[in-house]
Amino acid sequence: MMIAMITFIFICRTTPAVILWQWINQSFNAVVNYTNRSGDAPISNSQLATAYVSATTGAVVTALGLKSLTKHLPSLIGRFVPFAAVAAANCINIPLMRQRELKYGIPVTDENGNRLGESTKAAKQAIAQVVVSRIGMAAPAMGKRASFSVHKDFFYALFGINSHSMKVSSLEPELRDRILEKNPNTQIVYFNKGL
Repeated sequence: MMIAMITFIFICRTTPAVILWQWINQSFNAVVNYTNRSGDAPISNSQLATAYVSATTGAVVTALGLKSLTKHLPSLIGRFVPFAAVAAANCINIPLMRQRELKYGIPVTDENGNRLGESTKAAKQAIAQVVVSRIGMAAPAMGKRASFSVHKDFFYALFGINSHSMKVSSLEPELRDRILEKNPNTQIVYFNKGL
C-alpha cells in the first residue's frame, strides 16, 4: 500500500496533492510503526503526539524536497525518486515512532524467555534492521518501474523474523555485568525487533 501511494503521490505533481497524500501515507505508517514496536515501556499521549507530528512532518518535507529535485533531473534518474522518498520516509518515521525504545531500551531475554533487562543497544540494532527490511521490501515494486529487481522474500528472510540475538559482550556495560553476575555462562541474549 505504501509503495502504491508514494507512486501515486509523484504522479499527482501538485504540491498540495503531495502534501495530502504523504500526510495520509505517513500517518498510516506511523500507526503501523507504533503498533509493531518492540519495547513495552509506556508512552504518554503527549510523547506519542510529538513522535507522530515529527515523523509525518519529516517524511512530508523529505518528499517535497525530493519532488522539487525531479524538475532538474533526467527522467531516468527521476524514476528512482519515489523509491528514495520511501527510503527516506522509513529512515525518519520508524525511529521517531520508536524513539522511546532508543531512550529506554527494549527487553532482552535468555534462551528460555526469561527477561534479563532492557538494552538501548538492542533497540538500535532492532530499529536499524526494521528500517533496512522496509526499504528492501519496497525495492521490488519500485524496481519494476526502474528495471531492476530485488526479491522481497530475501529481505523478509534476512530481517523479517521478530526474534533476534546479540552477544552479551555487545550490551551496555551495566547490563552486561548484571547478566554475567547472575548467569556467568550466558553468552547470547534475545530480543523482539518488532516489524
